[in-house]
Amino acid sequence: LARRQIARWSTVLPKLASYEDELQALSAFDMRKRSLSLRYSIKSHEPIDQILPEAFALVREAGRRTLNMRHFDVQMLGGIAMHHRSIAEMQTGEGKTLTATLPLYLAALEGKGAHLATVNDYLARRDADWMKPLYESLGITVGVVETSMNQNQRRKAYACDITYGTAKEFGFDFLRDRLLLRRIGE
Repeated sequence: LARRQIARWSTVLPKLASYEDELQALSAFDMRKRSLSLRYSIKSHEPIDQILPEAFALVREAGRRTLNMRHFDVQMLGGIAMHHRSIAEMQTGEGKTLTATLPLYLAALEGKGAHLATVNDYLARRDADWMKPLYESLGITVGVVETSMNQNQRRKAYACDITYGTAKEFGFDFLRDRLLLRRIGE
């Protein structure tokens, strides 16, 4: 099953590559416009899997421009796997942080908020700050939820297109919200 999925997902790579020259020629302003255009396409109910190649190609170009880091094809496959709710196992140094930008960006385009859960506040802050220039170049906002934050700070972080934090904080915030909703409903 896994080999068949990887083979099927690999067919997307040439489509991604076909955007490279065109996107490299765009100005920073035109990159943001292109990103906004994808957001409108999703709101117009265009299937997200049809948007994926162009969206991932935009992220690749944004990474090259802002971070001097270009996603490798194996990272693109990892991003496709995560988008399809599969597990992408990667070793230390193979680019998990950069790979995660792909499905996070695609999910953020839907306007529902995307979350990346990590193991501690340090990694959440580091990864959000590190990848923020990539996202911002595409018109995407980034927030971080940390243990020491008050409710107002958390609200602002969750209002962003992409929110980094720990699984523990996301879980407690979810439970806190449920309790508040239950109390309001009484």
